[in-house]
Amino acid sequence: MKTIPLAEGIKLKSILTKKVQELVFELQKNAHVVVEKGETPKQTGRSLKEIEADLAQVRKDIRTLDKLIYRANIENTIEFKGEVMPIVEAIELATQLRAEVSLYKTLGNSEKEKIYTSTGEGVVLYEVAMYDPREYRERANQLEKEAHRLSNLINAKNYEVHIEFDDSNYF
Repeated sequence: MKTIPLAEGIKLKSILTKKVQELVFELQKNAHVVVEKGETPKQTGRSLKEIEADLAQVRKDIRTLDKLIYRANIENTIEFKGEVMPIVEAIELATQLRAEVSLYKTLGNSEKEKIYTSTGEGVVLYEVAMYDPREYRERANQLEKEAHRLSNLINAKNYEVHIEFDDSNYF
């Protein structure tokens, strides 16, 4: 059987998901025609059976790709910072790193101390950060670099790993 890079399988799954939406739209569009009373309706496009057959095949191919992608993401590993992990775990770690970067950037953009409010009675309140914002900016920058490195490793592995799938119906 023909093989394709895992990266191509991931992209193809996205394409096929869009294809399902297009076929469903075509099915709905071709499901009804407007005619005068007593006239025989004429098929204006493909028959519903043809569209349904295409839809069934595309959905089957999506399920097959899902199975192959999940299996490849579990069976193949990446080494990152001295730790070997399955691709699926590396993907989750990259997601977590990006979330942490976002949090640290928010904390890092805060001021160490700013006027909070004035009560009007001569009392001025301040909002004081219980941490050093500069430290969080630096941590965010470092974690962002790590997330980029990890994403690059994942992408490289996605082109290295091949899955058995015949994509000739689509490319």
